[in-house]
Amino acid sequence: MAPSSVPPAPTTAAMQRPPAEVLHADELARLRQHDRDARPPGWALSLRAARAFILGDPALGIQAKVVAPVASIERMLVTLATGRGLMLVGEPGTAKSLLSELLASAICGVSTLTIQGGASTTEDQIKYGWNYALLINEGPSPRAMVPAPLYQGMRDGRIVRFEEITRAPQEVQDCLLGMLSDRVMAVPELEGEHAMLYAREGFNIIATANTRDRGVNEMSAALKRRFDFETVAAILDFDLELQLVQQASARLLERSGIPATLPVPVLELLVTTFRDLRSGNAPDGQGGDTPMDRLSAVMSTAEAVNVAHAVGVRAWFLEQREGAPADLVDCIAGTVVKDSAEDRAKLRRYFEHTVARRQGPSWRAYYEARHRLP
Repeated sequence: MAPSSVPPAPTTAAMQRPPAEVLHADELARLRQHDRDARPPGWALSLRAARAFILGDPALGIQAKVVAPVASIERMLVTLATGRGLMLVGEPGTAKSLLSELLASAICGVSTLTIQGGASTTEDQIKYGWNYALLINEGPSPRAMVPAPLYQGMRDGRIVRFEEITRAPQEVQDCLLGMLSDRVMAVPELEGEHAMLYAREGFNIIATANTRDRGVNEMSAALKRRFDFETVAAILDFDLELQLVQQASARLLERSGIPATLPVPVLELLVTTFRDLRSGNAPDGQGGDTPMDRLSAVMSTAEAVNVAHAVGVRAWFLEQREGAPADLVDCIAGTVVKDSAEDRAKLRRYFEHTVARRQGPSWRAYYEARHRLP
């Protein structure tokens, strides 16, 4: 299969979460049709078209899919076009995985060559394994080989995504060294032309790592040198974050068969609460900020979207109505508190010291529902 070709898109009706190349197949086709710019070898789109796919292009009806600085997205695309690996780092829930998926979809039309890092990740899961029935009967042969994502990406000229790379053992991480520098994978079990796999144009690696995982399995200096690092930060602008939560939750509610979206006042309560608890400061109503204890839980935009979805599901499927501030109190606790007694106390103090002072009917209803907290 040619690197620029895209597999036929299956129906999304039965998929809980279609990959980006399936979900946005129409947009990708439109961009390919109008793309007249030069493309790096093996790429399905030019850099400008790939940037438009991620950040949006109103003229072509392309929707923005993440909130990120244009310069940051351009640096990522340039890194991948030069053949260096791209490492996305940041707090949990800052859409690193979504961004790596969008980049892979734009560059090669396939985002599913994914390795999930963890303590049990092995080289076989990254490079290749064997069909042991065939291996016993025939011995090592290309037919007995079971290609893993890295082998497939090098063979077909695709982007390979390595999620949570620092969760994998360091010796497993370091198996990427030869592929990132020499662009070749040795297969010592095979002979002749099959003993060496040379990467085709278009192959590269996008890895992600959470800053909270530092010290778990620190990357070696040799591996770090082969990646360009890009920090993915939380959304700083309130209106942009509100818009993103509104759009993303509306899509999730639609896929859940819910005809109602969340009222804007409820979304404003949600986003404001997350921003207050994330920053450790809340406006005091007099032009200043009231210091608060930061929670240990992840207060990301992605978590806010999940809470908004839960509020809509709770209100509609239990009582066939729109979400209300009381539903938000019910749903936010599982995200914020989890199993931390300390965070539970901090959340209660937030309601008593901050929510109680806010003006407006929505804030009043929010405060009066505080008895629903764990």
